[in-house]
Amino acid sequence: MFAAIASVLQVIVDPCYALTGNWWLAILLFTLITKVILIPMSLWVQWNSLKMVQIMPAVNRLKVKFFGDRETIGERQNQMNKEKGYHPLLSLIPLAIQIIILFGLVDVVHSITDSGTPGTEFLGLVPVEDGGLSWIMPALAGLSAVALGFAQNRINPLQREQSRAEKNMTNGISIALSLVLGVFVAAGMAFYWICSNLSAILIQALMNVLMPPKKYIDYKDLAASRAELAELESLEGERKKWYERDPLAKREKADYKRFFNIVGKHIVFYSEGSGFYKYFKGAIAYLLEHSDVTIHYVTNDPDDQVFELAKAQPRIRPYYIGIQRTITLMMKMDADVVVTTLEDLDTAYLKRSYVRKDIEYVFMFHHMMSCHLTPTRTAYDHYDTLLCVGPHQVAEVRAAEKRYGLPAKTLVEAGYDLLDEEISAYAKLEASMQGDGRVPVVLIAPSWQEGNLLDSCFDDLAASLLDRGWKVVVRPHPEYTKRYRARWEALQARYASRSEEELFFERDFSSNKTIWTSDILVTDWSSVACEFSFSTLKPCIFLDTPMKVGNPEWRDLGIEPTDITLRNQIGVSFDPASASHIGETVADMLASSDEWRMSIAAVREGFIYNCGHGAEVSGEYLLSSILRKQANR
Repeated sequence: MFAAIASVLQVIVDPCYALTGNWWLAILLFTLITKVILIPMSLWVQWNSLKMVQIMPAVNRLKVKFFGDRETIGERQNQMNKEKGYHPLLSLIPLAIQIIILFGLVDVVHSITDSGTPGTEFLGLVPVEDGGLSWIMPALAGLSAVALGFAQNRINPLQREQSRAEKNMTNGISIALSLVLGVFVAAGMAFYWICSNLSAILIQALMNVLMPPKKYIDYKDLAASRAELAELESLEGERKKWYERDPLAKREKADYKRFFNIVGKHIVFYSEGSGFYKYFKGAIAYLLEHSDVTIHYVTNDPDDQVFELAKAQPRIRPYYIGIQRTITLMMKMDADVVVTTLEDLDTAYLKRSYVRKDIEYVFMFHHMMSCHLTPTRTAYDHYDTLLCVGPHQVAEVRAAEKRYGLPAKTLVEAGYDLLDEEISAYAKLEASMQGDGRVPVVLIAPSWQEGNLLDSCFDDLAASLLDRGWKVVVRPHPEYTKRYRARWEALQARYASRSEEELFFERDFSSNKTIWTSDILVTDWSSVACEFSFSTLKPCIFLDTPMKVGNPEWRDLGIEPTDITLRNQIGVSFDPASASHIGETVADMLASSDEWRMSIAAVREGFIYNCGHGAEVSGEYLLSSILRKQANR
C-alpha cells in the first residue's frame, strides 16, 4: 500500500525538483502543494471546529444544569452534536492524512538518496544511526511543533477555547511526535515534517480569513457560560495539594452511594455546614420523639456535629457530601420532603430534582428579618413551603407572589425555635448573674460589609463610650477579620494602651458569651441585634451606615423591611456623624432598662409566631407532610 502511495507522491515530487533543481526546495514545494490540495479538507475541518465552538455555551450550561452527572451530560451532549452536525473525530482526519503522506514519503526519500545525486547525502541521514550534524533535525522538528502549538492556541477557533490541560496535552503530543520523528527518520522526512508544521500555521490563518470565527461565534455568550461553569467548579475549594490524593474522596463517594442505595426516604435535611444544625435541631427532635421516621441529613461539612449526634441517635443518618457532588445529589434527589436553609434554590447552583417532581421543598429561615431586602429577589421563589418566623414574612411573601405572578406557597406560622432556645438559655444565665456587682458591658458587634461602623465611625464611638465606668467589648464579624485583617490589626494597635477591662477586642468567636452577658448592643446592620434584643429584652443602638441590600427591587413590594422599621422599636438609630454622642444614649438606656424590657417584650409578642413553641409547630408540620405524602402514594 505504501509503495502505491509513494508512487503517487513521486509524481508530485519529481516536477518540484525539475522546477527548483534542489531536493530540499523540492520537498518544501511538495509540502505547500499538498497543503493547497487539501484546502477543501481544511475548510471542512474549520467549519466543524466553528460548529463546536458555537455550541460550547450550550454545552457549558448543560454541564451547569446537570453538574457532576457525567452520564446525563454525555447523552445530552451527543444529542446536541448530532442536532448541530458536529463530528468530534473530524479534526483527526488531517493528522491521519499527514501520517499516510509521511509513510509514503519514506520510499520517495530513499529513492532520492539511493540515486547518489550530489547534495543528497545529508538528506538520507538518520540521527539515531548516523549522528553528527543530523541531530539538528530533531531539534528543528521539535521547535516547529512548539511554533505550531503556540499559533494554534491563538488562531485555531477550537483549540483556543480548550482548557489549559487540553492545550498542553495536544501540544505535548505534537512536540513529542515531532522529536521522535526527527530522531528515527531520515533528515529529508524530518524536513518535510518541519515544513508541514510551519505551513499549517499559514493554512490556519487562511482558513480564518475565509471563515472568520467572529462571524459565527458569540464570544460574549461563550465567556458568560464559561464563568457560570467556573463558579460551580470553584465551590469546593482546595482540599489538598495537587500531588496528593483527596483525603475525603473515599468517604464522600461511600456516603453518596449509601444515600442513593436507600429507597423510600421520607425526609432529608440539607446543611451547608456544622453551624446550620441549630436551625433544624428543634424540628428534628420533635420528629424523633413523635414518630419513627428516619432523618437523612446531608452536610457539606466533614466535621459537622451531626456525625457525633448520630452515634447516640441511630435514626439520624448523616452523609458527608462535598458541595460539587451535592449539586448532582440534589438533581437526583428522591425523597418526600427536603428541608434546607439555603436561599436561591433552582436559581443558583442547587436545583430541584429532575428525577422526582413531587418532592416538597421546605425552607427553614435562619434569620428573623424581612424576605425582600438582604436576600435576592428570587431567594424563595422555587420553594413549596416556608416555615415563617412572623407575620412580616408572610405579608412580604404574599406581596411578592402577587407582584411577580408566582404560584402561592404554603406559609406555615412556625416561629423561630433558635430564639426559643436562646430565651431559655439566657433566663438561666441571667439568674446566675444576679447580684454579681459587675460593671455594665457595651458590646460593639457590627456587620462586615464595606462602610461598617468599624471602618466609618469607630473612633468617635469609642471616645463616647470609654472612661464612663463601662466595659466595652468589640466583637467583629468573623468575615471582617478574614477579609480585612490589616484593618482589624491596625484598629487593635491604635488602642493597645487601653486595658482589656476597659476595651476588649474579641478574637475567639467559638462562644456567644459576650453577646448574652452584655447590657447594650451597638451595631449597624447585623442580624445579631434581633437575637440579642428578643432573647435578653435589652435595647440596641444602630448606626445608619450603608445598608446591606441583596434585592435592588425591594421597594417594588411597597412594604418597608423590618430591617429598617425594627431599629427604632428595639433601640435607637444614629447617623454615624453623631457617633460621638452615643454615650449619653447608652447611659439613658441603662437607667431605663425596665421600660426597655417591657417595650421589647411587646414588640417580640407581635413579631414572632408561637414564641416558645417554634420546634413543636415546625415538627408537627413536617410530620403531617410526610404522612400526607405516604397517604397519597
